[in-house]
Amino acid sequence: MDLQENVAVPVWTGADREVFLEQVYPARRPAVLRGVDLGPCVDRWTTEYLEMKGGEREVKVHVSTVPQMDFLNKNFVYRTLPFKEFVRRASETKHSDFFLSEDESYYLRSLGDDVRKEPAVLSKQFPDLAEDFHIPPFFEPNQFFSSVFRISSCGLQLWTHYDVMDNLLAQVTGRKRVVLFSPQDALHLYLNGDKSEVLDVDAPDLKRFPEFVKARRYDCVLQPGDLLFIPALWFHNTRALQFGVGVNVFWRHLPADSYDRKDPYGNKDPLAAARALQTLEKALGALDQLPADYRDFYGRRMVQRITARTQRPMEDL
Repeated sequence: MDLQENVAVPVWTGADREVFLEQVYPARRPAVLRGVDLGPCVDRWTTEYLEMKGGEREVKVHVSTVPQMDFLNKNFVYRTLPFKEFVRRASETKHSDFFLSEDESYYLRSLGDDVRKEPAVLSKQFPDLAEDFHIPPFFEPNQFFSSVFRISSCGLQLWTHYDVMDNLLAQVTGRKRVVLFSPQDALHLYLNGDKSEVLDVDAPDLKRFPEFVKARRYDCVLQPGDLLFIPALWFHNTRALQFGVGVNVFWRHLPADSYDRKDPYGNKDPLAAARALQTLEKALGALDQLPADYRDFYGRRMVQRITARTQRPMEDL
């Protein structure tokens, strides 16, 4: 069996706006940024402080009996808790109060006030906490899309997926491992929409997913105060090594009219890509009207034309 190639994500210490925009950002590869000023949140956001600031505000959270949450098969339930009660439970390893089991895992992804229309913005949902967090000035203010507050139980692992906007994952407290895969390896990841069907990236079922080993794996462990730059379309899988709090900051790096205005999560394909995929489905439907040998022949011609028009040479990647 072939071994999967592993690459360490590079660490940049003390990167400022100029370094980020001139050296890190143009490469379009993940990078850990260490020593960036995130504000007093790194020292202040203890469980006691979070409970006090969040108070009785109710939050909708994911609850699972297993630490590997799977969005495709929904191996979790949604429950609502007062924020301070959620923080208390998420920071425990065994629970005296629980929904499913005494060792259940918790995950919060903050939502906009109107979950169907508005993206999450830390200053709107948690204004007291937002005062402690400084958004790095690595993009223009008019590009800002969302700031998503996240809290995870220790051991919680989230499914592999991609986003269509650039983002910075700020790991404020706790340690988190992140595994990433390049967009150029999409064909090896067994995609279902924007998510990979390979749930366990550390011990994949290679009988079901034999191509997975061909995907080059990028690894990093985020320490408290670290930032991870995740370029758009890069797949990522996270595992909390400790109870931890983070903030994802997303921004529009394409023209604003490239994105679906009805997308509060920032994960719908750009409008041009969505139209292209719809056209492809129609083309495949047209091929279905032909005998099998003709479908095979013209399908291969379509693949050849798509490859010639869209794929970048490996030396450019």
